[in-house]
Amino acid sequence: MIYKIVKYPDPVLEQKCDPVGEEEFGKSELKQFVSDMFATMYAAKGVGLAAPQVGMKKRITVIDPSAGEDPAQRLVLINPEIVAKEGKLIEEEGCLSIPGFREPVTRAQRTTVKAQDEHGQWFEATGEDLLSRAIQHENDHLDGVLFISRLSPLKRDMIRRKIRKLQKAGEWD
Repeated sequence: MIYKIVKYPDPVLEQKCDPVGEEEFGKSELKQFVSDMFATMYAAKGVGLAAPQVGMKKRITVIDPSAGEDPAQRLVLINPEIVAKEGKLIEEEGCLSIPGFREPVTRAQRTTVKAQDEHGQWFEATGEDLLSRAIQHENDHLDGVLFISRLSPLKRDMIRRKIRKLQKAGEWD
C-alpha cells in the first residue's frame, strides 16, 4: 500500500512520536507497515521516510540512500536513539512533507544510531555523508522537528509564507 504523504503544516509533523511497544514487535501489522513505508518512500523518490509523514505517531523510520537500487542499503530504525555524532557537513536538504523546498542544512558528517529492527532486536548502525544526514533528518521527524526548524528564522519564515500562498491558491494539499 502506498500512503499519502502528510504535508506541512499538518500538526502530526511537529509532535513527538510514541515508542513502539515490545508487544508490537514480530507482528504482521508492523512488518506490513514497514514494507508499505518503503513502497511509499520509493514511490515519492525519497531516501528516507518517518512514520509521522504518513500520519502515524510512532518512532519508526525507513532509509535507503540507494533509492531502491541496492537492497543491502535498506535500513529500518524503530525507537532509534542517536548515540554519537562526528564532523560537520553543510549540504542541501529537502523533505517529502515539504516538497519543492531545498535549503543548506548543517548536520554531522558521521552518525551512529542505536535502534530496533522489526523483530525488536537492538543494533547499532553508523552512517556517513548522505546516510548520516538521512538518519539525523528522519530522527528529527520522530521528535517533531522539521528541517526548516534548522534554518535561520528569516529563511524559515520565507518558506512558511510561500506555503501559505500555495495553500490559498489551492496548490498545496
